[in-house]
Amino acid sequence: MQILISGAGIGGPALAHWLGRYGHRPTVVELAPALRPGGQAVDFRGPTHLAVLRRMGVLDELRKLDTGGSPMTFTDRHGRVRLRLPADFAGGEIEIPRGELAQLLYRHSESTTEYLFGDTVTALQQDNGGVRVAFRYGPERRFDLVIGADGLHSRIRALAFGPEQDYVRHLGYYAATWGFPNTLGLPAGSTGINTPGRLAAAGADPRDPARAGAFLLFASPRLDHDRHDTGALKSLLQQRFADLGRPVPHLLDTLREAEDLYFDSISRADVPRWSNGRIALLGDAACGATIGGMGTGTALVAAYVLATELARADGDFRTAFTRYERAVRPYAERCQRGGDRTGPFLAPRTAAGLRVRNALLGRGWILDRMLRLGQDVATMDLPEPG
Repeated sequence: MQILISGAGIGGPALAHWLGRYGHRPTVVELAPALRPGGQAVDFRGPTHLAVLRRMGVLDELRKLDTGGSPMTFTDRHGRVRLRLPADFAGGEIEIPRGELAQLLYRHSESTTEYLFGDTVTALQQDNGGVRVAFRYGPERRFDLVIGADGLHSRIRALAFGPEQDYVRHLGYYAATWGFPNTLGLPAGSTGINTPGRLAAAGADPRDPARAGAFLLFASPRLDHDRHDTGALKSLLQQRFADLGRPVPHLLDTLREAEDLYFDSISRADVPRWSNGRIALLGDAACGATIGGMGTGTALVAAYVLATELARADGDFRTAFTRYERAVRPYAERCQRGGDRTGPFLAPRTAAGLRVRNALLGRGWILDRMLRLGQDVATMDLPEPG
């Protein structure tokens, strides 16, 4: 089958890998001119994530790239430590920089995949025989199926299902990340100044102490902003965090030169039906949460299930799409709920909320229970390979 995948982040190359295994030669189109480097570390936890990685044949490679996790320390604006969380709380069983995971998945799929960088889909028209796809730059083409693996702000979802505001809900916070030279000698892990509704954190790269990363998060109603206007976003962050103490002024200085700024709302996507004829959604486009919803692991699981069901259905894509959604939706929605709590957990809006969080998570048995619950949520029965 001729299958177009929109998005070369994580879910798109993972799906391309599996489709190649089953004898297809998919096409992946990506708006960015190349794979996006950097980004926050992503993690995998529980038997389901590890089983998919093992079946993909990448588990051993990922273990070699494992950062070992990132312990988290929260301080007040005077530098007094209020809470410490161990590395496995945020890092799961395997933690890897997102950019390195994207590169690995690209390498494992490129031999059977056509990659089109620097382009995007502008129109879709489906009929009984396939989908006619128009691109911004490339010539119009026909495909048997189109899969939107292009994230929370999915272009495919907007074209085939309806406008973003019908499916994406703002959860009251915004987050930003970028990398910079570690001239301050910051330690590994994440140390952050926490005030009501705000967190400014930074830490050295665990494998390259000369590099560091910043993470800012703040509570806010939905902002009227252009998420592609990097200059305006940098100014916004400068204004929101200018009054915090060291090392925040240094972080904001590095922001001026940052070329890998990521900025987005913490939001979730809820699409009532993941397919429309020959067009289907995968990962965050279907059931996303910006941070804390185990979106990376969910995307890999969904890619495996979708490709496997297409193989089992032997060309009956409607049956495959139905089985895929029936298998993955309950799992994805369980994982997604974690994203609803990310903002209030990292930056409670009140001083009282900060004190309660610090007191509760300072107890070891509560941390242990939260880790066990996270593993339970991330577990499902996987179909056997097609």
